[in-house]
Amino acid sequence: MASDAPEVSFEITAEPARASTLLCGFSRFGLAGLTAVDYLVDHLEMDPIGHVTTSELPTITPFENGVPRHHTRLFTRSDLDILVLVNELFVPQFAADDLAKAILAWTDEHGIEEAAVLSGVPVAHGPDDHRVFYVATEDYKTSRLRDLQIPAMGNGFLDGVNASLLARGMDTDFRTGIFLTPVHAQAPDVDAALRLIDGFEAVYGLDVDSGPLEAFAQEVQQYYQELANRLENVERGQMPEDRMYM
Repeated sequence: MASDAPEVSFEITAEPARASTLLCGFSRFGLAGLTAVDYLVDHLEMDPIGHVTTSELPTITPFENGVPRHHTRLFTRSDLDILVLVNELFVPQFAADDLAKAILAWTDEHGIEEAAVLSGVPVAHGPDDHRVFYVATEDYKTSRLRDLQIPAMGNGFLDGVNASLLARGMDTDFRTGIFLTPVHAQAPDVDAALRLIDGFEAVYGLDVDSGPLEAFAQEVQQYYQELANRLENVERGQMPEDRMYM
């Protein structure tokens, strides 16, 4: 039976960049992954090289100090073998696979060999579960996780862009790792973002000072809270309040 969900097109416009790894943070649970990659871009002083657009979804245009920016952006630094995708636009489930296909077509074109995603997961948990877990393809585990003490996530399922990226990794030699940590209702969940940064730092051997994240999170908390409210309204099928002029 054919799906009634509309097909959504995404266009990636970016400068050529050489890197083997694409790191992604999406506008999802607790905004932990988004907060983490946003901080990494800021802390590592990465340069913008491109953006992603779509005309079929209700969009947002973030701005800061009167300067607008694209909702989904790509960053890199010449001495790092990493590209970072920062996605501030909530992408509904019916469009998640379309976004993943656009990302994967772009990674194929530019010779990117693997993807890592930082993400929160809304599961019931206790204090002992405040750590980072992974779900990854076998080749990603062999390449990146063999000598690390990051545990596998026990069971469950992934959805959205995470699921689509991982499905591609299972069927091809595109190495894919999803790093997950439990999140709380508040957004951004700064503690969860800190855990994801620490996990990424361990896997990729980067020197990241996560101390300033608390101050960084305070600066963006109001903006991300509005983004979280908008996401919640969209999930409930409600029109978001117009709060863009803050």
